[in-house]
Amino acid sequence: MLKNRPIRYKLLISYSILFTLSTIISSAFIYSLVRKNIEKNIENELINTTSTLLNMVRTSAAVSIKNNLRAAAERNREMVTYFYRQYRQGIMPEDMARQQAQAVLLSQTIGRSGYIYCVDSKGVVVVHPEKALLNTDVSGHAFVKEQLDRKEGYVEYEWKNPGETICRPKALYMVYFAPWDWIISVSSYRKEFNSLVNVDDFRKSILSLQFGKTGYSYVIDVKGNIVIHPKLQGLNILESEVFPSGFLREMLKKKSGKLIYSWKNPGEVSARDKLVIFDHIPEYGWTVASSSYLEEFYGPLTTIRKWMIVTVAVTLILVLPITSSISASITNPLQELTNNFNRVAAGDFTSRMEFRSQDEIGQLSRYFNNFMVQLEKYNNDLNKQIRVRRKAEEALRESEDRYRSVMEAAPDPIVVYDMTGKVIYFNPMFTRIFGWTMDECCGSKMDHFVPDANWTETQIMIEKILSDETLSSIETQRYTKSGDIIHVSISGATFRDRNRKLAGSVIILRNITEAKRLEKQVMDIGDRERQKIGQDLHDDLCPHLIGIEGLGTVLTANLIEKSLTSDAELAQQIVTLIEKAIAKARRLARGLCPVHLVSHGLQSALKEVAITAEANSGIVCRFDGDDAIVLDDNSAATHLYYIAQEAVNNARQHAGATCISISLRQTGQHLHLRIEDNGKGLPETFSSSGMGLQIMKYRAKMISGASIEIKNGAGSGTVVHVSIEN
Repeated sequence: MLKNRPIRYKLLISYSILFTLSTIISSAFIYSLVRKNIEKNIENELINTTSTLLNMVRTSAAVSIKNNLRAAAERNREMVTYFYRQYRQGIMPEDMARQQAQAVLLSQTIGRSGYIYCVDSKGVVVVHPEKALLNTDVSGHAFVKEQLDRKEGYVEYEWKNPGETICRPKALYMVYFAPWDWIISVSSYRKEFNSLVNVDDFRKSILSLQFGKTGYSYVIDVKGNIVIHPKLQGLNILESEVFPSGFLREMLKKKSGKLIYSWKNPGEVSARDKLVIFDHIPEYGWTVASSSYLEEFYGPLTTIRKWMIVTVAVTLILVLPITSSISASITNPLQELTNNFNRVAAGDFTSRMEFRSQDEIGQLSRYFNNFMVQLEKYNNDLNKQIRVRRKAEEALRESEDRYRSVMEAAPDPIVVYDMTGKVIYFNPMFTRIFGWTMDECCGSKMDHFVPDANWTETQIMIEKILSDETLSSIETQRYTKSGDIIHVSISGATFRDRNRKLAGSVIILRNITEAKRLEKQVMDIGDRERQKIGQDLHDDLCPHLIGIEGLGTVLTANLIEKSLTSDAELAQQIVTLIEKAIAKARRLARGLCPVHLVSHGLQSALKEVAITAEANSGIVCRFDGDDAIVLDDNSAATHLYYIAQEAVNNARQHAGATCISISLRQTGQHLHLRIEDNGKGLPETFSSSGMGLQIMKYRAKMISGASIEIKNGAGSGTVVHVSIEN
């Protein structure tokens, strides 16, 4: 009815109704409702606490009893052990020790009528206060079977002594004494448990419970003795003339329930009404109770009553400033709108006005909310773009850190150049091997660590990098900061910037100096062994075969003199075969140990290679060399000899060549060995993984300052070219 009315009418009518109703509303309903809730909550709390207290007392008492029985059992085992030691030490006979131990056990009572007895592992009673049971087999009882199985621990059971008419519930704790096979059992009737309970075990837990300001819990036995109480410990209420006992008699009669009674604690001026919830523990004859003073939990009702009176008075007073309230009802929404704008200015774009009506304030709220929806959308889009940009930057930074960590941990030197050849970064391993630090080289070129002899191949590598090609294990040499030259294997590739333009290159320089040294040692060892075998063939086997040839010739002559023609022919065949064997041994010796290389130099050895190839295969093989060339390095000369020999064999056996030329020439500071043939040349799918080609390349690497090139000739055939800086 008032929803779309002007604000002034809406405020006048609604506030008039509100003020009228505020004076009519009865506080009695609220008061009674609060009172019932308080009573119900307090009563439920006391009931729950009493139930918990009952369980706690039962549990604590049971634990106390069990501990009491166990302590007695372990103490008696110690006494039995004492008498056993007396026997073992020869102080008394074993029978006397047993008798004295039995006497000590039987002299004790547990509670009022509990006692100690022992059975052996067969279930035969060996110690018992009732002599009629001694040496009796009681293993048929269930609790005895449990004793025989466990031998130690707590057991509850039913038992009837001789002369008794009914079984009574009992409990025992047993320990085992192995030397005499005694299961020592300390037993007590459960009705007498209260005499075994140590109240101190749970007194503190019960006294820690408190209700309101001064409410507490307590425990009383059936005779009126206070078992646990915060102030009246040990007092008998039924016999006391100072304290009223009527409530206690009613509690003992009802066993469980609730009571309201008057009670005055020592030191208090007057008695106060108390509410108590209580319950009974029949096995101990105890009553546990939780109590609280009524005035303490009804106290909030007095406060509520006072506040309700004040509220009624304030409501009536509010009628007077109704005019100012009406104007405030108009300005408050405007103030709320102002506060919302302030929050928006502070960055809170979720601020909204609440729609309360369709009047002017409602329209203003709607316009404000529509504006905030659009503003929040623009803000969210902007924040999203910022988050995406920040996330990309963080990912880039993490990626850079990750790759930098990888390069820092790499076992090989790594250098990063820009496209102009200037150093951007190198890892610690570069400094460790080459000696230069990042501060010395960053932003400059590394031309100073390239030897002059390696600039040609380095220039080729630079051109490949600029052409976006990949370098793969190219062997070369580099200077260290101290001026030493080390052998390296270079691999590398380019990288691009975010616009996919070439930004620089990453170069890995693996130190292979030690590997090269080991390879050379292995090759030198192989050459020495080969030369040794060839020398042995030449100096040992060949003279031996020549001697056999001479004897065969003599034998042939003797057989001819004796007219043994057929035998002489056989002997002559043997001589012929031996001559061929001598020739083969000499060829093997020359191959394994180039005698001409040692005696007459590299030119003579290469000439011998040509002569041998032409003689063995019938092809044309010529050597063209300069006799003035002197190569003092015997190891280099040996490698060149074997390279030429391998190239000639490849041309003769695989290329189908009919003409081979070997040349050795000196040009400036370089020595050139060329082997050319007119064979079928290298195939289009040429692979350098063949054994012969690998051996030639490997031997060229073993020569300091040498390079090898294997390619097809101008017209046909193959060219093997070895260049050495001499």
